[in-house]
Amino acid sequence: MDAFAVAVAQGVTARVRVAQALWIALAFGVAQGAMPLVGWELSNASARWIAAVDHWIAFVLLGAIGVKMIHESRREQGRGSQRLSGLGLLAAAVATSIDAAVAGITLPLLGLPITVSCVTIGAVTAALCFVGALAGGKLGARAGPRAELIGGIVLIGLGTRILIEHLSA
Repeated sequence: MDAFAVAVAQGVTARVRVAQALWIALAFGVAQGAMPLVGWELSNASARWIAAVDHWIAFVLLGAIGVKMIHESRREQGRGSQRLSGLGLLAAAVATSIDAAVAGITLPLLGLPITVSCVTIGAVTAALCFVGALAGGKLGARAGPRAELIGGIVLIGLGTRILIEHLSA
C-alpha cells in the first residue's frame, strides 16, 4: 500500500500518462517482488540488522523526495511538475519495499514457494501502482498547481508513518 500511495502521489504531481504509469508500475513491482527474495537469501543475523534500520532508510528516502517535491512546488508556477525517474524512482521503489526483505525470511517458514510468492507480490504491486498513478493523474488535474506540494507532503507523511509504526512496535 505504501508503493500504491507513492504511485498516486506521483500521478497527482506529474499527471502521468500510460507509458509513465507503466514505468512506475514496473519499478515498484520489481522492487516489491525482488525484496522478499533478498530477505529469503539473507541470514537471520542480517535480517535482524535490516529490520533494525529499514524504517529509518524509508523515512530518509521518502522524506528527501518529499522535501524536493515541496521545494519544486514553490518554484515558478509556469514550469511543469517533475516526475520521478531514474534514481528518484529507484529510491522511492526501494524505500517502500525494504520491509519486504524482512518479510521474505518468513516465506519458507510458511511453506510458500519463493518464486511464485515473489512474482505474485511483484505483479499485484505493479497492477496497483499502475492504477494508482493513472488515478493520481486525474486527481492532479483537479489539484492544479498545488499538486506537487500535496504529493511532497504525502511522501513525507508516508515516511513518517513507516518510522512511527516501526518505532512503536
